[in-house]
Amino acid sequence: MAVDHVAQSAATASALSPAASAGVRSPSTSPVFTRKHLNVGRLIGKLVLWMLLLAFTCLFLYPFAWLLAASLKPRDEVFDNSLIPATFSPQNYAEVWTQLPLLSWMGISIVIALLAAGFAAISSSVVAFGFAYFRFPGRGLLFALVLGTMMLPTAVTMVPQYLIWRSLGLVGTWIPLFGANLFGSAFYIFLQRQFFLGLPRELFEAARIDGASYWGLFRRIAMPLSIPSFIIVFLFEFQASWNNLQGSLIYLNGGSPSGFTVPLGISYAMSVFSPTNGGHGDYQYVMVASLLVTTPMLILFAFGQRFFVEGVATQGRKG
Repeated sequence: MAVDHVAQSAATASALSPAASAGVRSPSTSPVFTRKHLNVGRLIGKLVLWMLLLAFTCLFLYPFAWLLAASLKPRDEVFDNSLIPATFSPQNYAEVWTQLPLLSWMGISIVIALLAAGFAAISSSVVAFGFAYFRFPGRGLLFALVLGTMMLPTAVTMVPQYLIWRSLGLVGTWIPLFGANLFGSAFYIFLQRQFFLGLPRELFEAARIDGASYWGLFRRIAMPLSIPSFIIVFLFEFQASWNNLQGSLIYLNGGSPSGFTVPLGISYAMSVFSPTNGGHGDYQYVMVASLLVTTPMLILFAFGQRFFVEGVATQGRKG
């Protein structure tokens, strides 16, 4: 009886409650209240994320901003670390062409980079297609050996490569800077092979039934469908060749300064303008040259950005 009385009292109190009679839930359990908290939390999270991205963007853009400011300064103010020049010297951009053979350096570097990138992309694609399409005994072991060459430090292969090019009489020419790319690159072969493995094999089998040759499979099916990965390889190798100071030091350092590549030319300018070598410290021309030689890479990435992002995203989806 006592239990029934307590239950009836609780039911009566619940029925008389204004919130219950109005059909309103407690704020602590209201979906609207909870949704507001979630929206505020998401907004705060987005703000923090955007602040972090902005901070990292400024961090990465600072060297470029400093270089731009230094290129517009006179000789005595190049290294004052201010992002706004106290004295603007835009004539540096006109005088650099008479102070340095910059146009020759850029032309040589563009030719070498185009040849190196083109040879690396084509040869690596051919080898990668062979590993992806053909099934033969020992394929896995052979591919592992190819990847194993990535573990060799550059210092290990530097001397043998130099001896090979010297025996061929090609030291002092451009050929050693792009000739080795005719044989492909282990990293690019791996990258292209992963892309080819994602292509439907039925396409190649249907083409074979129609009488297509193996070269036709590569030229008419594999290559058109692998343009994003091909451009990725081209961009990577172009950048690597454009910044290849070590190769230029080994094979071109004994020639005329007008025959240098961009990295070797910038290094040469630093030594020429150095006061310890009899120079006058005209490093503002080095800053202008360094800024101008980044232009081809920016243009190349601007045109290939869509393919670059698409290729990276495709490789990521394939795991």
